[in-house]
Amino acid sequence: MYVLIAGGGDIGYHLGKALHQHGYEVLIIEKNRKRAAELMDEMGERVMYGDACEVRVLNEAGARRADVVVAATGDDEDNLIICQIAQNFFKVKRVLAIVRDPRHEALFFRLGIHETICSTRFIFNILEQEVEYGEVLPIGAIMRGEIEVVEIEVTPESKVAGKSIGELELPPKTLLSVVVRNGQLVLGLANLILQPGDTIVALTPAEHVQQLARLFRGAAR
Repeated sequence: MYVLIAGGGDIGYHLGKALHQHGYEVLIIEKNRKRAAELMDEMGERVMYGDACEVRVLNEAGARRADVVVAATGDDEDNLIICQIAQNFFKVKRVLAIVRDPRHEALFFRLGIHETICSTRFIFNILEQEVEYGEVLPIGAIMRGEIEVVEIEVTPESKVAGKSIGELELPPKTLLSVVVRNGQLVLGLANLILQPGDTIVALTPAEHVQQLARLFRGAAR
């Protein structure tokens, strides 16, 4: 898989390194000449100097064959432009944007950029979830924000501990997609007996997050 990352700041840099370590082909595009030179010294040909808002630069970076373009600059307007060029001009199948201001997310969605990560909203939601639920944390949103991707930890007090996933009365249109146990993915979810320490990644409509939290919460005392 070929991943283009626009922006060589902390997010782009660490994401690029992590993807490369996992075997992805990665190229970081950085428009600040000094920062690009610093990254090149460490990462070599995996870094390109240029402005990813320009069609010419994206073309030189190989956007036509990119599987994913991640717009991770520090400017929401630039990220929107990059995603639109990648999606509409180069027909990249998947584009993902970092959004700094939560108020801009709706604009991204209206213009067809449906995968966004807003650090401000993410931190706010974590704080709100910690206070209200304890065990369910938001880790993202898809489908124009209508579907929440949440991480759930099964604690010794959780109502679901000792039950199989097939027994659970999940909220409507909710999918438990991944279970991680002792650092390993577990298959055969329908018959899996949940244990304390299991971590679950679930997709659920935004309006059902609280209902899902109540299902996994510890028994009332």
